[in-house]
Amino acid sequence: MPQSPAHSPHLYDHDAEDLLGSEQFADRISLLPGERSSLEPGCRVRVMWGQDMLLDAIDGRYRTVICGVNDVDNTHGIVAQLVNRITTSQWSVNSLTSYAKMFHEAVAVHASHDREPFVLKYDLDSVLILALLRPRGKTEFTLEDLGHGFRTISRMLQGRPDRKPVAAVSFLGARSNRLVDAEGNEPSFESVLRTMYDAGYRGDVYPSPSMWRFGDVGVFPSYPFPEGLARMREGSS
Repeated sequence: MPQSPAHSPHLYDHDAEDLLGSEQFADRISLLPGERSSLEPGCRVRVMWGQDMLLDAIDGRYRTVICGVNDVDNTHGIVAQLVNRITTSQWSVNSLTSYAKMFHEAVAVHASHDREPFVLKYDLDSVLILALLRPRGKTEFTLEDLGHGFRTISRMLQGRPDRKPVAAVSFLGARSNRLVDAEGNEPSFESVLRTMYDAGYRGDVYPSPSMWRFGDVGVFPSYPFPEGLARMREGSS
């Protein structure tokens, strides 16, 4: 039997619900319930709506963080924020960029026919960074790069419980390592999740801050999305 309003759970003390109507805030989302299927492990990518990836990583909630890196300038990426705040690490923003440049130079000599992008490991002691190295000479990642990189990362995580739990940036809204689709435009979040999932990734993904202005659109807490979404797109009731 449905609960009457008088017996509904309260979110806040002292009737603060009256002060926090969602329509008052521009930055918000409308979170929809995920699809309840069989309780099988390793079947979804969890979307971390409302959480701060940097704080979660510093607080030790993840053993591995996945992001992008390039051999030119990483001062605006999350990789720089991590190395600057984890004091037990011997890496710096300059040294990790220099390592990426040195790696590219070595590849050009010894493995020029290998497929890109490569995945670099930066051990910050408390956090392991698996960084997709932006292909040399490119100013951005493509979805194809992302898929190839995450297939490599999925193999690096397989059978390695010491590298889990794991979280990844969405690669959207990036300043240092922009992501584009085949037409040169930033892809949808769904396209990013599908690319990661199809590559075998089953960890957490953090949306970009710019995604917090979709309060009028329902979002889901994990991927794959419920089958009902596909039926709605096809026009079924």
